[in-house]
Amino acid sequence: MPGDEVDSLPPRQQADRRAKHRNLARRAWLFLLHSREASIAIAAILLIIYFWSTAPAFLSLGNVANLAEYAATTAIIAAGEVLVIICAEVDLSAGMVYALAPFVMYFAHEAGVPYVFAILLALIAAAIVGVINGFITVVLEIPSFITTLGTLFMINGFTLTISNGYPVQPQGTPLVTNLFGGNAISQISWAIGVTLVLQFVLVKTRWGLHTIATGGNPLGAAEVGIKTGRIKMGNFILCSVLGGLAGVLDAFRISSIDPLAGGTDIMFMAIASSVIGGTLLTGGSGTIIGAFLGAAVLGILKNGFTLSGVSAFTFDMILGAAILITMVINVRLSQLRAAGREV
Repeated sequence: MPGDEVDSLPPRQQADRRAKHRNLARRAWLFLLHSREASIAIAAILLIIYFWSTAPAFLSLGNVANLAEYAATTAIIAAGEVLVIICAEVDLSAGMVYALAPFVMYFAHEAGVPYVFAILLALIAAAIVGVINGFITVVLEIPSFITTLGTLFMINGFTLTISNGYPVQPQGTPLVTNLFGGNAISQISWAIGVTLVLQFVLVKTRWGLHTIATGGNPLGAAEVGIKTGRIKMGNFILCSVLGGLAGVLDAFRISSIDPLAGGTDIMFMAIASSVIGGTLLTGGSGTIIGAFLGAAVLGILKNGFTLSGVSAFTFDMILGAAILITMVINVRLSQLRAAGREV
């Protein structure tokens, strides 16, 4: 036994061995303390092991593909939400942009625009929503919760009006369909690509550092010359564009564009992914990779409970508890980091 092996050593070597073990444990704890992504990654691995043991079909190829598609859509929108939330704002309209953008693409194509350019027009329409959200929030100084709540209903009504409440089917070429989310590999590739690019932007570029400063200390950021209004405006636009992109990808994946798709459900799941992944709703701190892992955890929970025959109501209870517990842990860890405390 390992314990017997240590006890058989001379006292000096025993002390050195135990000190080494304590040092390793301390380093592991400090890694978990300073890495927001580590804890959620461990949770995802444990959940995969649990659901695999209780439902062998969980890791079947078909189920993994379904899980990847679900998590990818949420992760793409969550990436945009993280940047907005870090600015100490929130975008409630991203889920409605998710439903609007595919219809813009569809009607543009019906008017004779090639699909690639029709997709570009859809993303431009999504960006316009972001401009509106940013202008009202930054220039008119209306709280983003109120601003995006209003645009949420406006976009929903507009989408229902132009579609007459009926779904349509996009008729893309095989190349366009496969490139823009027509299969699980394409969908998850987009999500991973968006996550890695925006994580790099957040931690390695001036825009990312200014985003963190804008949410963490807006007065100080403004005093050192950071254009906080421009940062918020840009992140609102980016969030809307990613909401539109997710909608376009799902339109080709499902081969249907539904005016009632997405909405508040997918928006709240994206925000939940951000929070569970380590982004503070108070602003100034967040991680895109954490949001991706948060989306994966939510997908694993929902899919695993479905295979296990657990009620959807129970899933909502667990989701709510997970958000509350995660927020408490994240706030506490944030306080420890700020204080420079070592355990």
